[in-house]
Amino acid sequence: MDTIHTIGRRKSSVARIYMSKGKGNITVNNRESDKYFTTATLLYKLNQPFSLVDMEGKFDVKVNVSGGGITGQVEAVRLAISRALCQLDPENRSALKVEGLMTRDPRMVERKKPGQKKARKKFQFSKR
Repeated sequence: MDTIHTIGRRKSSVARIYMSKGKGNITVNNRESDKYFTTATLLYKLNQPFSLVDMEGKFDVKVNVSGGGITGQVEAVRLAISRALCQLDPENRSALKVEGLMTRDPRMVERKKPGQKKARKKFQFSKR
């Protein structure tokens, strides 16, 4: 097996991953994953696809992620890893799909409209 390249997106975050056989090292933007994603929740989301298909510690993952916030970025990486695991073995798809990891979340920030304060909030109305 050589390197598998996949892309994951969430909100305005885009994650490109390069997965190859290894010892389970995950590098995000040339930093260790636990230094980049500091909280336990984010690290759980990062490793979730591997734990669902019992492949923890078998692959090295190099991640380039940009845009958005830290939660959107980790969910984009999670989608990219899930897609890579499906390329590796199509039987992994059913386990990942049940948990909702194969679905691209389409929700985006609603745009601001002219004549309004924000997307839905209006300027204060004064009757007199």
